[in-house]
Amino acid sequence: MTEGNFVDYIKMNVQSGNGGKGSMHLHREKYITKGGPDGGDGGRGGHVIMRGNQNQWTLYHLKFKKHIRAEHGGHGSASRSTGADGDDVYIDVPLGTVVRDAETNEVIFEITEHGEEKIIVEGGKGGLGNWHFRTSTNQTPRYSQPGIPLQERDILLELKILADVGLVGFPNAGKSTLLSVVTSAKPKIADYEFTTLKPNLGIVEYRDFQTFVMADIPGIIEGAAEGRGLGHYFLRHIERNSILLFLIPADAKDILKQYEILLDELRRYNPEMLDKERLIAISKSDLLDAELEAELKLELDKALPIDYMFISSVAQKGITELKDRLWKMLNV
Repeated sequence: MTEGNFVDYIKMNVQSGNGGKGSMHLHREKYITKGGPDGGDGGRGGHVIMRGNQNQWTLYHLKFKKHIRAEHGGHGSASRSTGADGDDVYIDVPLGTVVRDAETNEVIFEITEHGEEKIIVEGGKGGLGNWHFRTSTNQTPRYSQPGIPLQERDILLELKILADVGLVGFPNAGKSTLLSVVTSAKPKIADYEFTTLKPNLGIVEYRDFQTFVMADIPGIIEGAAEGRGLGHYFLRHIERNSILLFLIPADAKDILKQYEILLDELRRYNPEMLDKERLIAISKSDLLDAELEAELKLELDKALPIDYMFISSVAQKGITELKDRLWKMLNV
């Protein structure tokens, strides 16, 4: 998936259909002079329905659809004929899509399961024909109900990636390189900061044809929760990850400090993120010889509060062990 095709935020206007009006009709037929009322009901207006689709990973297909309109219900007619219901409009979205009201920013609902359907705006109910209003004292009612008007609202679609493992780290920590090694994804890789501007997803193939999903999130810097760098725009994608894999390069000046900064940014954005399982991967460890790695290990054993591993995506060092560890954490 290219960066231009990854869309995770959409604003659109949705509108249901009007209910059809009921018919005010009096039956007239040869040899039947006073047939009485026989006006039919109006049809229901179409709903606008959000539907989960596990085969979609982005909101790109909705990028240019700013207005969604459902069909109006048909009007009732003679012989108690009911008008046709308006066709519903279905909007397929990837799992993890949050629907908000654009005016209040209130969460309307969230789509998390394949095939799950939620009505955003309901179509208007059709009006009753004059057939329903006949009584012993009013045998020829000359009125009927109009249909209930349509509903309209502006909504925001916000995608939060549903991945098993989320990669967290500073720019140039080696997240995209790791993703390209353990999956078939082809993220942009270059020797400068903020190479990744959009989240990338990849399927990690494990033993016995098992798989899990890994997400590469754009680099976080100190102050991201306040909007620095790429800000907190992409931090929401980490909210849905089961495991947070912190990538810190072996040549970092202070590995513990980097970890604490990253953890603090997540805490300030959403304290619930600290409840997730965490693992630290010391990337680019091919830069270390055996002696340096042993010295660094002694320091990290005392300093780091959670488990860590040495890996190198380029040298394929520790990659299999990393997969084993992540799989074990996911299936405890």
